[in-house]
Amino acid sequence: MVGAYIDSSGVDHGFMLKTGKVTTIDDPSGTTTNCLGINTAGDVVGYYVNSSGSAQGFLRHGAKFTDIGPKGSTSSEAVNINTAGHIAGYFVGTDGLTHGFLWNGKKYIQLDAPGATSTLAWGINDKGLISIQWIDSTGVNHSAIYNGKKYTTIDVPGAVGSYAHGIDLAGDVVYSWTDSTGVFHGALRTGGKYYKFNDPKGTDGTYGDGINDNHLVVGVYHTNGGAVAEGFKAAY
Repeated sequence: MVGAYIDSSGVDHGFMLKTGKVTTIDDPSGTTTNCLGINTAGDVVGYYVNSSGSAQGFLRHGAKFTDIGPKGSTSSEAVNINTAGHIAGYFVGTDGLTHGFLWNGKKYIQLDAPGATSTLAWGINDKGLISIQWIDSTGVNHSAIYNGKKYTTIDVPGAVGSYAHGIDLAGDVVYSWTDSTGVFHGALRTGGKYYKFNDPKGTDGTYGDGINDNHLVVGVYHTNGGAVAEGFKAAY
C-alpha cells in the first residue's frame, strides 16, 4: 500500500509499505510528496507540490518519475492506476474548474459528470470502471461510477455528502461520507448494498480511501479534534 506521512519538520512525504517495510517516496521535483495509488506492478501515482506551490501529478515506474496531467492544467493529481497502467485523476483547467481525467497510455480523456460544477476521477479498476466524485450547482458532493459511456450515481444512503474513493475488480467501492453534523465516516458498497463503518479509535472521523481485490480496505481516522491522523486497514 502507499500513502503519506508528515515528518517532525512538518514536511509531507510519500511512502510505500511492502511486507512490513516502509520506503519513503519523494518526487525529486517536489517540495512535498503524497502517494495516492499503486498497481500490482508496483507503479505508484500521486502528486507533488512544486516550487510555485502548485500540485503536479506524477507516475513512479521503477526509479523513474514522470509528470502526469493534461497539457495546460494549472494543477493536477494522479489518484489511481490499474494493471494496464491507465491512470485516473483530476486537474484544474484554464477555465479555473476542476475536471476528472483518464490517461489511457496514449492520451488524456477529460471527465465531467452531467450537471457537475467540479468532477474528480478517483479510482480505476482493471475493467476500466472509474469511481467519480462530483459537486452539483448547490454545492452538494455526489458519487458515481463511469463505465466509459455513462455516469451512474452511487451516493451513500442518508449521507449529506458522498465521496467515492477506491474501486476493485468486482466493482466494490469504498467511500468517505458526511452526516448532518459534518462528521466524516467510512462506507463500503459491495453487491449493491451499502455498509457504513467507523474505526473504533476514530473519535473525530473516519475516511475510507482504498480497496484492493483481496477484500482489504485502507483509510484514515482522526483523533484529538481532528489534529491527529492515523492510517488503518480492515478486511471484509
